[in-house]
Amino acid sequence: MFTSTGSSGLYKAPLSKSLLLVPTALSLLLALLLPHCQKFFLYDLQAVKNDFQIWRLICGRIICLDLKDTFCSSLLIYNFRIFERRYGSRKFASFLLGSWVLSALFDLILVEAMQYSFGIAAASNLPSGFLAPVFALFVPFYCSIPRVQVAQILGQFSITNKTLIYILGLQLFTSGPYIWIVAISGIVSGMCYRSTALKLQQMLYIPSWAAAFCAWSLEPLFSSSEPSSEARIGMGATVDIQRQQRMELLDRQLMLSQFAQVRRQRQQQGGMINWNRLFPPLRQRQNANYQDGRRSEQQGSPPLEVSEEQVARLMEMGFSRGDALEALRASNNDLNVATNFLLQH
Repeated sequence: MFTSTGSSGLYKAPLSKSLLLVPTALSLLLALLLPHCQKFFLYDLQAVKNDFQIWRLICGRIICLDLKDTFCSSLLIYNFRIFERRYGSRKFASFLLGSWVLSALFDLILVEAMQYSFGIAAASNLPSGFLAPVFALFVPFYCSIPRVQVAQILGQFSITNKTLIYILGLQLFTSGPYIWIVAISGIVSGMCYRSTALKLQQMLYIPSWAAAFCAWSLEPLFSSSEPSSEARIGMGATVDIQRQQRMELLDRQLMLSQFAQVRRQRQQQGGMINWNRLFPPLRQRQNANYQDGRRSEQQGSPPLEVSEEQVARLMEMGFSRGDALEALRASNNDLNVATNFLLQH
């Protein structure tokens, strides 16, 4: 099953790994060993505005002083590591940098609006930590990750592959009195940076020389090796779950071998890939549809109609329209299977 967070741990996600280890270690160090130094990491906008302590916009927005916020944000960063694998470390870091910078401006605007409208001066002391970019990542998470139903409660409430992530976000959203200001500014900054009309991606980005330097100096420290197939199965699972996961792994390997064989034939003979040959079990999931499809193919009827909404979702994930159309047709409009297969290649 294609999940919202992918698999393989922190493989090909060195930036996510560094954001998990370094701020968490510093947060624990300040909370347990150096509590008298926490005053230097307070996110006090009143001090920024009145005393011109601009350095607080940096120090106050890196390390969480509340361990609950540290735990929730770390779990969310771990789940959002799929964007680093999909877009690359440089583009992922550019999104975090852009949302981090923009959210500081939106924090000031929201705090000034609250003080002017309601006279709440205490809102200038906002929760510290790398929280706004974490909330900003919910924007591509909502727009790019397909929603796949996993279970249903009482026949009315459906549980999807994204439900747990939203619950974690809600927990972080309600962890403090004024954290909703940081959350709103983070989500708005993520929407603004993602928007192509504002062209913020051309102004706030990681330069190529900085990305090359970090890849040379820091990536070896935080890189993770690719896990083996045994590690992906999971040692703590029951025998039935292990057997099912092994069958899914073998089926995936068989599918990949079929794709490689057809791809070699395409390179030797030329022409388009026959996607229908790559998914023989998918056409047999629904016998009625399979029989109708066989009769329609024999009669020369047009190909299976594909939902434009599903095509748009796959194109937002970076796939071409042609690959999205062929994958959805070959998988009988199964967005989960089509996405899983395209991500493998």
